Amino acid sequence: MVVARGVPDSAAVLVPHAPVGVSAARHRLAGDLDERGIAGDVADDAVLILSELLSNALRHARALPSGNVRAAWWVRPDGLLAIEVTDGGSSTRPRQASPSLSAHGGRGLSIIGTLAADWGVRGTPDEVTVWALIPIESRAADRLWDEFDLDAVDPLD
Repeated sequence: MVVARGVPDSAAVLVPHAPVGVSAARHRLAGDLDERGIAGDVADDAVLILSELLSNALRHARALPSGNVRAAWWVRPDGLLAIEVTDGGSSTRPRQASPSLSAHGGRGLSIIGTLAADWGVRGTPDEVTVWALIPIESRAADRLWDEFDLDAVDPLD
């Protein structure tokens, strides 16, 4: 894995257009999120989304001219974690599928659609980026609310 750039709130890595790159990128993202204090469900979801995006790029798209695929992530000012994977494109655009129960694949973008606040595709025929946004703060707030015991609260008179 080659580090393309790194600043406190963002990172981009070039990974080989091969399965070995997925694991390295997942570990790097998990470490970066941990250093920023982002853990638990948000980190787990982010690592899974990155893994799905990279796996899709390896299976369905060409490498960038460098022979790699680019993965990037950063925390946006609005509290969303942005994750994107850029590849060399393919003959079709990524789209969510509806696989049969017995299908061995085709669920990646559905998983991303469930975990992310939003996701999409942008690019040209020679370079395609698939991105996903994950809320950081609201997930933490939701977990706190779920753990809040309403029976332990004294009613206001």
